[in-house]
Parts: sequence; structure tokens; C-alpha cells
Amino acid sequence: METRGIEQMFDFQRLPNDGLVLLLLLLYSPVGLCLMLIRIFVGAHVFLVSCALPDSLARRFIVRIMSSVLGMHVRQKSPRLRDKSTKLYICNHVTQFDHNIVNLLTSCNTPMLEASAGFVCWARGFMELGAISSQDEMEESLRRYSSSPGTLPLLLFPEEDTTNGRAGLLKFSSWPFSLTDSIQPVALQVKRPFLALSTPDAFWLTELMWTFFVPFTVYQVRWLPPVSRQDGESSQEFANKVQEILAAELSLVSTQITKADKAEHIKRKRHSAPPTTTLNLGARPRPPPFMVRSSGAEERRISKMAQQVKEVLPDIPLRIITRDLAQTNCVDTTITNLLESTEEFPVEATGGATAGATSELRPAWRSPSSAAPASTIKPAANCFGKSPVDRHMSLQERKDALYAYARRRYVEKHGLEQDNNL
Repeated sequence: METRGIEQMFDFQRLPNDGLVLLLLLLYSPVGLCLMLIRIFVGAHVFLVSCALPDSLARRFIVRIMSSVLGMHVRQKSPRLRDKSTKLYICNHVTQFDHNIVNLLTSCNTPMLEASAGFVCWARGFMELGAISSQDEMEESLRRYSSSPGTLPLLLFPEEDTTNGRAGLLKFSSWPFSLTDSIQPVALQVKRPFLALSTPDAFWLTELMWTFFVPFTVYQVRWLPPVSRQDGESSQEFANKVQEILAAELSLVSTQITKADKAEHIKRKRHSAPPTTTLNLGARPRPPPFMVRSSGAEERRISKMAQQVKEVLPDIPLRIITRDLAQTNCVDTTITNLLESTEEFPVEATGGATAGATSELRPAWRSPSSAAPASTIKPAANCFGKSPVDRHMSLQERKDALYAYARRRYVEKHGLEQDNNL
């Protein structure tokens, strides 16, 4: 699926783009803040009630009513299709509280798969697995749990990460479908006004505060008929079949995008440069122009870096070096820019007869690329290396080229004989 498809499956910003909706949100903000403070107080009581009462129909009813006060309205459709003998519920993943919502409708356990056990895990309603060191060990533990009599059903999210629930489903992981031969699909739709349901890498406590802030969030749970594995059907084929069923029920697209693809896309989006700027791997962010002009320390720092560049490229006028440093703010990047430049630079006089004699023996500077063979001065990499090895080799080649050029200029300047071993 294209990048555009990934963009449609996730909300990367919380606030709306529509100006009218943003204005309404601004007007609602004082009310939302008051609601959030009240709901924090009520939420503490909901937590205490959940801990005090035993798991039963009465507790689920009371907590469900109190959750409505918190703005989390739960609706369910086709509850008669729920099979009480099924030991595994499979649901699509939209928010970080999906397991709590389903647990308000029926007793089930959701294992915590990617975080350490502790009070927070228990308080959020997850089931602790104990010391699990590998994926195989976790699957075997859940398989034993599912086959044990008298245990509550498991609720698993084979997408393994959340989406916005509007465009498509992430590719289902196959391991949940290896636990049992019969599963109960659960279709979940979530809607709320003003704000996005979730954003990538958002902390669960932050998501809870936004849930308290908005006027309401509607969770609609639909129970689908149980699905059984066919003879000779692999776990991945079983997973694909259930994914297609849920996608059709939710009017979504069944994609091949995985949790790892989402993480990679978020990483690229976070580290990509703005389209109007040039990617500069070695330079630091350039300070605002008024800071450069008014700061004497900044001028001294630029002057010091210019002298470093001058030692490597003695024929380049100091004003040219300073001008490039003001843009790049990096010695290595300026040296590379000057080596690759096609601009003609005049020889800068250093004073005295020595300078005159030197200028007679040495032709006027045109460009470093014309003063040295093309095989010696290598340009910088055209793109950012995909691996650390590629990036290191690109940097090392550039350094070797700079050292070779500086060594040759030093030999020419002092009239030394070239050592073939250099």
C-alpha cells in the first residue's frame, strides 16, 4: 500500500484542519476543561468501584453507567450472537481502552504483551503473564490458558497497534489464531467530535485526559458469528479470513500494512526535513539572522571555523569561506561545498614577496575539482545511506579525499618532493 494509504489509516495530529471546527473547539475549551476536572474526580470513584465489587453482571452494569458520565458511551449490537463457549475474541484496535469497553459487556481477559507487569498493568485491566522471555513461550502460556477449563475468554487484537478506524485494518498477525480452532470476531467502531481518537506514540494517560475533555466518545461493539478453522487451513490463512470478515463488516479495506510498517512510517515522518529546506547532515540548525549580527560570540565562532577551513583550503578567500559557513554552520559541510563548487575563486594574497613568488609559481584558483583529478576528489553521497555501514563509508571516503587534497596542497606549498608511500 502506498504512503498515502498509510496516511489515511492514522491521525498524525490531534487538532482538526477545518477552520470552523477549530473555532468551535476553541469556544468549547473552557467547558471541556471543567468537564475534564470533574471526570477525573468521577473516574477515581469508577476505579474504586471496579476494585471493590466482584466481577459480575451487576458490577459491569454499574461501571458502564458511570463510564457514560466519563463520556465513554458503550453500545452493542447483536449480543445474542456471542457464543459463551468460545475461548477467544478477536477485535480490531482503535483506542488504548478497547479492552475496557469490551469488558463492560462481557467478562474476558486481555494479556499485556509489550509492557512489564505491575500495578499500572493491573489497574488498566490487563492480565499479567508473568516472566515471559520469548514469543514462543508467550504463545504456549496463552494456549495452556485457553485450554484450561473454567477460564475466562481471551480478548486479543491481532493488528497489534491502533488505527483511526476509518480507512483500513492492519495485517492480522497469525499467532493469535494458533491458540484455538474457533474464534468470535468483534467489530468495534469509535466516534468522537472535534478531536482525533488517537495519535501515534501517544501515552495512554494523555489519551485518557483527551477522552475526559471531549463531550463524549461513542463505542459501538458488534458481535459477529463464530468462525472455525477449516481442515488444512494454516494460522495465517485463518487470520486473513477473519480479517476479511471484519473489514467487510466495518466497510474498511483489508491491508497488508503491519505494525512494523506503521512504526517505520512514523520514524520517516518524524525525521524527514521540510520540503522547502535542503537536507544538511552535518550542519547544526542555523540561528536567526538577528542573533548572528548581534552576538559577538557567534562571530568569533564563525571566524574560528573559517580558520579551520582555511588550513585545509588555503587558496579559498576568507570571505568566501565565511559566507558559506554562515549558511552551513559546519566546517565539514563548508569544505565539501567548496570542493564541489564550480565557482571561480581568485587567489587571495597573503602579503610580502613570498606571497608574490608563490602566486607566480601557482596558477589562479579556479575550483578544487579542476585542480585535482576527478578520481581524487569524490563528491558527497547523493542520498542518505540506508544503513550505518553505508553512511560510515560515505563519510570515510569524503574524509580520505579531503586528507589527500590537503596533503597535496601542503607538498606544493612548501616545495617538498611527493612521497609515493603517502
